[in-house]
Amino acid sequence: MNLSSDNRIVMTLDAGGTNFVFSAIKGGEEIVEPVRFPSNAGNLDLCLQTIIEGFQEVKNKLSGEPCAISFAFPGPADYPAGIIGDLGNLPAFRGGVALGPMLQEKFGIPVYLNNDGDLFAYGEAISGLLPEINQKLKEAGSPKQYKNLFGITLGTGFGGGIVRNNELFIGDNSAAGEIWVTRNKIYPNVFSEESVSIRAVQREYCEFAKLKFADLTPKDIFDIATGEKEGNQEAAKKSFERLGEAVGDALANALTLVDGLVVIGGGLTGASELFLPKVIKEMNGGIESYDGDIISRMEVKAFNLEDESQLGKFLQGEAKEIIIPGTDKKMMYDPMKRIGVGLSRLGTSKAVSIGAYAYALKMLDTKA
Repeated sequence: MNLSSDNRIVMTLDAGGTNFVFSAIKGGEEIVEPVRFPSNAGNLDLCLQTIIEGFQEVKNKLSGEPCAISFAFPGPADYPAGIIGDLGNLPAFRGGVALGPMLQEKFGIPVYLNNDGDLFAYGEAISGLLPEINQKLKEAGSPKQYKNLFGITLGTGFGGGIVRNNELFIGDNSAAGEIWVTRNKIYPNVFSEESVSIRAVQREYCEFAKLKFADLTPKDIFDIATGEKEGNQEAAKKSFERLGEAVGDALANALTLVDGLVVIGGGLTGASELFLPKVIKEMNGGIESYDGDIISRMEVKAFNLEDESQLGKFLQGEAKEIIIPGTDKKMMYDPMKRIGVGLSRLGTSKAVSIGAYAYALKMLDTKA
């Protein structure tokens, strides 16, 4: 999909629990100064009015007519129908609100809603990590090319999204890729997000440092770990390693079913040097059989795409020529089953916007 040459305009929204940020994209690029309004998350009438006013203000700034509205909401919804369900950070929507149909009635153009984790993954599949790695494989002379991508976001929560064969996969209940509720390796009776989030890093630091409370952000804890700030350096390092272990286990479970590259976004990616090696180690670890035998955690080998040495091995693989029996012809064969784990190439917010834009254009073209 070549977004840069597409002249259609799509209005977008970055919907958070505190603020709504409205914008418009054309040719894969933002074309207006974003409009920001408080979300008014506890008052449904005021919240809906805010959404209408935000899109109207963006529309007033445009020199052309928008062809669609496309945006992400965090949490449970019937996305194909445009109905938002019970959101923890937007309580006004509890019980179900037909937001998409309302906006379609108001503006007279198609409206598309998706989960933010889904659109993050789709944006990176369209214009981010996936095409970059495929291009590098091609330049390295590898026959390997990837069509599948699992995207995760690490921040306030633990989001996920799946792109399969270059298509966004949302599932029959708009619930595909919900990695946050997988079982937690560290604390088996709770869900994985409790060890993969901002609050998890803060909690683990206090536990390792033997503190009842510490008013520290993950950035503070990162600075302690790297020696830029005073504090318990060992505890800070362990808090991020614990995060990496939980992420690696959750990804190993997910990639057993979704065989593809992994892209990581979200606010915690700034500390990736502290947790990404642990993610890869966990994914490449072993798991026991009932009889105590150890087998590989996954069918494939994971590589850290942010590490130059591992990236080189990933790109090289084990490609070789083999003879087609009964002929004098040869073909390339790479027996190394592998996936790579890398960081967002677009930035989380831009990837979501690109994903929303690309999804709208694809849906419009499908209906044409």
